[in-house]
Amino acid sequence: MQNPLLLDPASAPLPPFDRLRPEFAEAALDEVLAANRAAIERLLASATAPTWETLIEPLEDLADRLQRVWGPVSHLFSVTSSAEWRQAYNACLPKVTAYNVELSQSEPLYRAYQAIADSPAFASYSPTRRKVISDALRDFRLSGIGLPPDDKARFKELSLKLSELQTKFEENLMDAIQAFGLLVTDEARLAGMTEAARQAARDKARAKGQDGWLLTLDFPSYDAVITYADDRDLRRELYTAYATRASDQGPQAGCFDNGPLIEQILAARFELAKLLGYANYAELSLATKMAESPGQVEAFITDLAARAKPRARAELDTLREYARKLHGLEDLQPWDMAYYAEKLKTESLGLAEEALRPYFPLPGVLAGMFGLVERLYGVRVERAEHVSTWHPDVSVWTLTEAGGEAIGLFYLDPYARDEKRSGAWMDECLGRRRSPCGLQRPSAYLVCNFTPPRPGQPALLTHEEVLTLFHEFGHGLHHLLTRVDEAAVSGIRGVAWDAVELPSQFMENWAFDPATLRSFARHWQTGEVLPDDQIDKLRASRHFQTGLATLRQLEFALFDLRLHRDYDPARGADVLRVIDAIRDEIAVIKPPPFNRMPWSFSHIFAGGYAAGYYSYKWAEVLSADAFAAFEESNFAAETGMRFRDTVLAQGGAKDAMDIFVEFRGRKPSIDALLRHSGLAGEAAGSWQSD
Repeated sequence: MQNPLLLDPASAPLPPFDRLRPEFAEAALDEVLAANRAAIERLLASATAPTWETLIEPLEDLADRLQRVWGPVSHLFSVTSSAEWRQAYNACLPKVTAYNVELSQSEPLYRAYQAIADSPAFASYSPTRRKVISDALRDFRLSGIGLPPDDKARFKELSLKLSELQTKFEENLMDAIQAFGLLVTDEARLAGMTEAARQAARDKARAKGQDGWLLTLDFPSYDAVITYADDRDLRRELYTAYATRASDQGPQAGCFDNGPLIEQILAARFELAKLLGYANYAELSLATKMAESPGQVEAFITDLAARAKPRARAELDTLREYARKLHGLEDLQPWDMAYYAEKLKTESLGLAEEALRPYFPLPGVLAGMFGLVERLYGVRVERAEHVSTWHPDVSVWTLTEAGGEAIGLFYLDPYARDEKRSGAWMDECLGRRRSPCGLQRPSAYLVCNFTPPRPGQPALLTHEEVLTLFHEFGHGLHHLLTRVDEAAVSGIRGVAWDAVELPSQFMENWAFDPATLRSFARHWQTGEVLPDDQIDKLRASRHFQTGLATLRQLEFALFDLRLHRDYDPARGADVLRVIDAIRDEIAVIKPPPFNRMPWSFSHIFAGGYAAGYYSYKWAEVLSADAFAAFEESNFAAETGMRFRDTVLAQGGAKDAMDIFVEFRGRKPSIDALLRHSGLAGEAAGSWQSD
C-alpha cells in the first residue's frame, strides 16, 4: 500500500487524515528528505546565474513537499498525542531539524541567494520577491552562515538539542495534566459548581470505571472548580496541582519535572546567541521583530505596569473587602481570587459567566462569527463535506469570495480530550503559493479545548471561550485571506512575531460589539436574543479587574524578557529568583512559595514566544488602535475592506509597521488600548512604537 503521506498533491490536495498512521511518518520523511537533498544538489550544480524561476520556485516546491509530510505529523502529535504518535514525532524531529539547519548553513545556497540579490535583474523584482530574498539572507546570517566550521557544527548541535528539549518540555506538561485526577466521592464537596461541570466530572469517572466525580487539570475542569466550588480546601487542592504541573512541587513532585529542562534550554539559547555575536538571547530574538531592543521592550512593559498598578491595588483591596464581608475571609489567597471575583462581578455588574452560556451555543457563535467576516470582508464561510479528519468532533469549513471564488479552508477541532495538548492555537496546514502548476490555496488548523456538549444539547460556551474562538479565527483569517503568491511571505509567514497577534486580538473586539452580539447571542432553547441590559453588562465587564489582568500578563512578559536577557551561564537560570524579583517590582499579590508557573510556561519554553511574550501586549496596542479606526468611521464598510486589503492580505510581504501605517494612516497610538482597558486615566510616561 502506498504511504498516504506521499500521495501526489494533484490527487490528494489535503492530508488524508483518515488513513494516516504513526508507522507511515518516518518512512515518508526519510524518502522526502533524501529526494530534497538530491534535488537541491542538482539545483546548485546548475545555478551559475540563479534566478527566481531557476532557484526560488524549485526550492518552494521542495519546501511544500516536506510540509505535506511533516505538517500532518507535527499536528497529530499535538491533537492525538498517543504513545505511538509521540514515538513517530520524536523519531522524525531530529531529522527535520538537521535538514533545516543544513539548508540554513549551506554556503552554496547562501551564495546563490546572494547572487540573485546582486544581479542587475534584482531591481526589477517585485517588492514582495525582494523581501523574500532579503529575509532569506537575514535568516542565513541568523543561522550561523558566517561562522567558522567548528562554530557552525556547534550551532547545528545546539539547534538539534533545543528542538528535542522543547518537545520534551511540552510532553512533560501533557503527561502531568493527564496523570492527575482527583476522585471526589462526596457530591457535597462540589457545591457551587454548575450542573454541567458536575456531570462532566461524573462522566470522566465513569469512563475510567470509577464511582464519583473525577476532577482533572484540563482547563475546563480546573476552571469549574477554581471559579465556582464553595469548598475552599478543594479549590486549594486543585490550585496546588495546577500551579505545580511538571515541577518539583505538588502532588506529582519530581514525576515530570521541567526544571532541569529549563536550565538546559536557557543555556543552549544563550550559547546560540553568543555564537552569532549577540550579548544575549533576547537580542537575537528581537532581530526579527518590530521592537528594536530589549531596553525598548522593557520600557514598554514597565510603563504599562505603572499605569495598571494603582488600579490593580484598588481592585485587590475591593476583592479582599468583599471576601471579608461575604464570608469573613481574612487571608485572601490565589485559590480564592477567581471564586470571589466571579461572585463580585455577578453582584456588582449583575453578570454571571455561567448564566451567559445558554446564549452562546457553539453552532450559533460560529454562524455569528462567519456572518461578521462576510459583513467585514465579503467572505462566505460554509461547511465542507467529505474531507477526512483526525477525530469525529473535527469539522471542515471553506472560505469563498462573495462571487463564489474559492479562498481556502480550515479545520476546527473545538473540544478538550485526552491525548490533546492544552490551550488553543492556529497552525497552518498549507500555505498559499503560486507556481507554474497553478495556485495552491491556503488551509489552516483551528484548535481549542472547550467543554464537549452534553447529550441532547450543543456545546455551550462562556464568553471567555467566545473570545478564544474569535482570537484563533483572527489568526486563521490572517493565514487564509492573504493575497500574496510567494510562499515565504504569504499569510502568517514572514510576519514579525510581535505583530502576528494583531489580527487575532483585533477579532476579540467584535465579541463585545453590540450589533455583532445581537446577531448571534441567542438562547439555545428559546431563541431569545441576549437582552440589551446583559450586553451592556458584558461590555462593562471588559473593565472588570483589568488592572490585575494587565499586571499578570506584564509579569509574564517581563519575566520572559529578563530571563533571556540577563541569563548568566556562571550563575545558571535561577528562575525563582528572577520571577520573585519581578513580582516584588510590579505585582500586587504574590503566589505561595510552592507555585511553579515557569515550569508550565510552554509559550516560551516549548513554543515560539521566547523573549517575545511581550508580543501579546505590543500587538494589543496595534489591535486596539486598528479597532478604533472602525469606531471612528462609525463601522463603515470601507474600513473593513481596507483592513482586509492591508493587514490581512499582505502577510509578511511588507514590514509590519508599513502595513499598519497603510491601514491607519499613521503609526500606532497606545490611547485606544488604555481606553478599551479602562486605564486611560492612569498617569505615567508615554510609549511610542517607533
